[in-house]
Amino acid sequence: MNDIPRLYADIVRRHLSRDRQMIFISGPRQVGKTTLCEGISTLHLNWDNASHRAILLGGEEKIADFAGLDRARAEPPVLVLDELHHFNGWKRLLKGFFDVYGKRVRVIVTGSARLDVFKKSGDSLMGRYFPYRMHPLSVGELLRPVQPDGVILPPARPGSDIWDALLRLGGFPEPFAKGDAAFLARWHRLRFEQLVREDIRKDTAIRELDQMESMARILATRSGEQLVWSSLGAEVQVGEITARNWTSVLESFFFGFRVRPWARDIAGALRKTPKWYLRDWSRIRDPGKRNETMLACHLLKAAQLWTDLGLGEFELFYVRDKRGKTEVDFLLSKDGEPWLVAECKSGDAKVSPSLRTVQNATRAPHAFQVVFSLPYEELDCFALDGPFAVPAQTLLSQLP
Repeated sequence: MNDIPRLYADIVRRHLSRDRQMIFISGPRQVGKTTLCEGISTLHLNWDNASHRAILLGGEEKIADFAGLDRARAEPPVLVLDELHHFNGWKRLLKGFFDVYGKRVRVIVTGSARLDVFKKSGDSLMGRYFPYRMHPLSVGELLRPVQPDGVILPPARPGSDIWDALLRLGGFPEPFAKGDAAFLARWHRLRFEQLVREDIRKDTAIRELDQMESMARILATRSGEQLVWSSLGAEVQVGEITARNWTSVLESFFFGFRVRPWARDIAGALRKTPKWYLRDWSRIRDPGKRNETMLACHLLKAAQLWTDLGLGEFELFYVRDKRGKTEVDFLLSKDGEPWLVAECKSGDAKVSPSLRTVQNATRAPHAFQVVFSLPYEELDCFALDGPFAVPAQTLLSQLP
């Protein structure tokens, strides 16, 4: 796992060389956050370590003493605070520490739950941090493990070893590097148990863990499907509101993510039925659902990375008509305007009429029918005029 270069290492190093703000790295459990930081940091405090926890609970001065911040240095040390979100007072602690010692140290905060929850609280960290959302490996990252300087990258052939391994093993670094199906099955089971029985139990007030686990198992089989809250709640014998809340919890711990339908009226889009996708497509047995989920994960990673790097505000949606029928699998917006529409197909290379209709209606400059069975072609998908069937290998190589 340590031998796989990550583009996030280049991103973090560039940030540390030019910006004083803290770095917030959030992402799924076992996506590689700790491994990434161990290769960059000089100091490390992990909330889950009892002795480290005592230092953190000691407050700003105790942390400064640990980091030796009274000592003059040519370059400020890099301090990693790992899994700090488990501490209820983490926002207040960070604000106080950064305001006093921010010029003497560079700080990286990591978490296996979303670190943007403070936006809903009164503790403002505005201007004191930059967020980076870390995703599993993708085609583009394996080919170019460096920070992209722009949105559209030139195509590059992934090779059958990379492509086949990603399809079969997913993008989480350890099972990808192992390349072993039996290891992957055991890894899936352990990771799922840790998510429900450790992370959710520790960080939420949910006590019905058996029912929560049942709902998570149901959602693991429904990647690419619309979420019907009343039906989902009935299956695990909880109310519709509880089903919504539990899905939000699973999303905040990166088990999966929701994709809303595209609408100019954002409030209207929030009221409509979202679709659900797993973060780990290797769990999915159905080839069509697996391919669609893999494409969804690649598009979400690209959208969030481009946004985090300041290349625009990108969001991922799907498209459906007024009758509630899904027309196109994905729409990627840039700065609030449709920028790319994509339909996922396992083998059909004939362009869907819906793709043409949606591109004409939204005026998105890029429209692709992404076909997983087509071989790699040495072409720039983003230079095509009008909707075309393109190889998944080619298009995904052009995303980070």
